[in-house]
Amino acid sequence: MGGAPAASAGGRCERPPLLPRVAGTQGGGMLGKGVVGGGGGTKAPKPSFVSYVRPEEIHTNEKEATEKEVTLHLLPGEQLLCEASTVLKCVQEDSCQRGIYGRLVCTDFKIAFLGDDESALDNDETQFKNKVIGENDITLHCVDQIYGVFDEKKKTLFGQLKKYPEKLVIHCKDLRVFHFCLRYTKEEEVKRIVSGIIHHTQAPKLLKRLFLFSYATAARNSPATDPKKHAVMFDTLQDWCRELERTKGNMKYKAVSVNEGYKVCERLPAYFVVPAALLEEDIVFFQGRGIPIWCWSCHNGCALLKMSALPKEQDDGVLQIQKNFSDRIYKTVHRPPYETAKTEDLSSNFLSLQEIQMAYSKFKQLFLIDNSTEFWDTDIKWFSLLESSSWLDIIRRCLKKAVEIIECLEAQNMNVLLLEDNASDLCCLVSSLAQVMMDPHCRTIFGFQSLVQKEWIMGGHCFLDRCNHLRQSDKEEAPVFLLFLDCVWQLVHQHPPAFEFTETYLTVLSDSLYIPIFSTFFFNSPHQKDTNMGRESQDSQSKPLNLLTVWDWSVQFEPKAQTLFTNPLYVEKPKLEKVQRKGTHFKHQRQLSLPLTQSKSSPKRGFFREETDHLIKNLLGKRISKLINSSEELQDGFREFYDGWHSRPPSYQGLLLPRLEGPEIKVWAQRYLRWIPEAQILGGGGVATMSKLLEMMEEVQRLQEKVEVRHHSQEALQAEAASPPRTSGRLSSLFPFALLQRHSSKPVLPTSGWKALGDEDDLAKREDEFVDLGDV
Repeated sequence: MGGAPAASAGGRCERPPLLPRVAGTQGGGMLGKGVVGGGGGTKAPKPSFVSYVRPEEIHTNEKEATEKEVTLHLLPGEQLLCEASTVLKCVQEDSCQRGIYGRLVCTDFKIAFLGDDESALDNDETQFKNKVIGENDITLHCVDQIYGVFDEKKKTLFGQLKKYPEKLVIHCKDLRVFHFCLRYTKEEEVKRIVSGIIHHTQAPKLLKRLFLFSYATAARNSPATDPKKHAVMFDTLQDWCRELERTKGNMKYKAVSVNEGYKVCERLPAYFVVPAALLEEDIVFFQGRGIPIWCWSCHNGCALLKMSALPKEQDDGVLQIQKNFSDRIYKTVHRPPYETAKTEDLSSNFLSLQEIQMAYSKFKQLFLIDNSTEFWDTDIKWFSLLESSSWLDIIRRCLKKAVEIIECLEAQNMNVLLLEDNASDLCCLVSSLAQVMMDPHCRTIFGFQSLVQKEWIMGGHCFLDRCNHLRQSDKEEAPVFLLFLDCVWQLVHQHPPAFEFTETYLTVLSDSLYIPIFSTFFFNSPHQKDTNMGRESQDSQSKPLNLLTVWDWSVQFEPKAQTLFTNPLYVEKPKLEKVQRKGTHFKHQRQLSLPLTQSKSSPKRGFFREETDHLIKNLLGKRISKLINSSEELQDGFREFYDGWHSRPPSYQGLLLPRLEGPEIKVWAQRYLRWIPEAQILGGGGVATMSKLLEMMEEVQRLQEKVEVRHHSQEALQAEAASPPRTSGRLSSLFPFALLQRHSSKPVLPTSGWKALGDEDDLAKREDEFVDLGDV
């Protein structure tokens, strides 16, 4: 296969006496440069010159080059566990295999490949470089599945191995896929690195054994930054009082400190807000259960609250006590005709964690692509696979539930009480979505980060269990927070001017779930965090650990990179409101939502084209009627509220509602497609439009400065006018992540499985009119 020999029969093979090296190979271990390219979509001719190099020479030369040019950078407290040399990191495409030689290492923080390609990165490509995680780094918590290739067959790896693979394939939770060829690595090093990676990524862990604590201990004496500069942390009584004042809820609700030191309940935060009429002894009665806890107050005085269910009992006497208690507590928020409340039971009338986990497990497989051939083979089934995962439908249901809550608060002037077993999963999701839609403060960066702190961190969402950071039980795993971010992305995509932050911000935030130097997403409750940080330690000489918060983005990114988090078109003042025009659709852009109505037939089908007429007819059948007819399911009052809002121009500093019809719910392309070169549009997509708008805004700003500063000399103004303009020529539709994919190749359509596509050369020429995915 291209530059590297194909796997031989009989398992992991010995080194061949001679290894062909393709002519034109770049120095330092690059293999097989002859990839798809050139005009008309045809493959470049195979090189005629072949040089035979002995494996021993490759071992020596590659290892020396790697050791000279690349060093392993360790974080404070990070320790090297095992490593292997002469490992080939592969980039697989149709009929060729190429890659870079280097070292594969495993530490107690990450898996890292140390190749010699880092020097190839220019300034443009390093502007969005993560300072903690490199392009070829995988944190141990980010590893999803590990596969081994035996005789060209891929098998899942776990536990102790009797036979070691010739290739290691790692699927990551951020949807990257890594291929490491071990055929030219020493056998003892193969055993050590494969066993080490499997053990340190899959074996159950204790909380105190997480790298989070090693890092915090090593950096204990480092100067700490003030987390309150980036978000309201809600770890003091004053924070809750100020939030009550901001939302004008302090007339009916009060902040309490009855759980200070977690004396009442370890599940609740030390401080929270309850109805003013609620007595403190009521909070203590069932250890904080069955108590309405305030989330947010509407402008009309109504409030959004949440409540954890009372313990399930069989004894009739206890059940009667619980009923009397619930009736008394309910009257604190439901006192008709002055105040009414509606209870929304999310445990029985909404999604389950199992549904969310199952849907996402199917959905993510669409993007964990091993090679270009697999990508094109699944192209014809794209809509079917997307619909069968149910992930987009779950997003729609979450947004719809949030709109239902808003309708009660806004139109019916009712309090809404969300009920869930622990009030820490779906309650966090729905209440946060409702606040993002209703409160423009939550659509700023500071406000959104404060919202996550209030509803998710202090709300007791079990990040440790839901992300399965300890690898102790898959039963508790469910991507609830990722589902929330995907729902927020739908709002950002539909109403860009309403948000101060961008989709890049949301994508990076989702990646930060798996970086164990931040404490934000690595605990199940504030009590668990405070206990393990040493804040409750009786040892006065023991200094509490200073764990980093993810909201300090300077830890991961330079200031220039952080500018990509801020939306330059954000509408801050109502006078700047404009009706958002519908986005331009490119013929070569992947359709990322399920179809609503049948479109005209087109000779172009699949990933960058419309699907076949037969498939569209199937998709428009009963199987997705729940998506297509979703708006017809709405109740009369809800539909009047929903249609009434969408009939008016949106107020970007007011209430914001999503469009819920099936095709309006789309795939979050930047997060899910960013590592697939075939899905990129060089110089196209939404980023090209945004880049042009930024150029115009910068030009306007320069003109304003010229008008305001009249005392500048004419020469200085001319020099400024002659400054070179910004260019977006090298940007990809998946910028800024696509720049990391430097080796892109032009797709060649598979001829098998396609009918009535016409001549292949003609089709390739037509493709050139819309997209060019040649080497950058």
